[in-house]
Amino acid sequence: MASNEEHYTLPRPEFDKPVKILIVVAPYYKQIAEQLVAGATAEIEAAGGFHEVIEVPGALEVPSAIGIAERMSNFDGYVALGCVIRGETTHYDTVCNDSSRGLTLLGLQGLCIGNGILTVENYDQAWARAEAAGQNKGGGAAAAALHLIALARRWGGARKGVGFVPSRDEYQIAGASRGNDSA
Repeated sequence: MASNEEHYTLPRPEFDKPVKILIVVAPYYKQIAEQLVAGATAEIEAAGGFHEVIEVPGALEVPSAIGIAERMSNFDGYVALGCVIRGETTHYDTVCNDSSRGLTLLGLQGLCIGNGILTVENYDQAWARAEAAGQNKGGGAAAAALHLIALARRWGGARKGVGFVPSRDEYQIAGASRGNDSA
């Protein structure tokens, strides 16, 4: 079982200026979510950071909330938390795949995101992974976000467009005058 194996954990990053992280949690399984948040907040505070917690209806809404926050706020990074337990239909596969894909796409755009959305077969597996005194996957997700923030600060500078997403200063409104209209 993976929980019995020893894994290497990177040392906690240090910051000259405190980080500000948004924790986005889908509390469908409330006790699981509370443990994930407890682990995440403890890790962020141990690194000297600040956090805000918001709740969304489900795991599918987590990437959307992070995307909105990135456009409209000033967070250094994000922690995505929630739990999806396999049920009797294929909805499980859709929620697992699409929430993960959404977070990955945001990450590829340069957002610093730790993914702590659990995808499990049953409640016992979820509890074992979520428990802050146990596997502490919420703390692990926060640690991942902190490490990505450290990399972003190390490399610094203005954001550049990645893939199909232009940098913020490259956005243009259709029909906006560029000063060289020849109509």
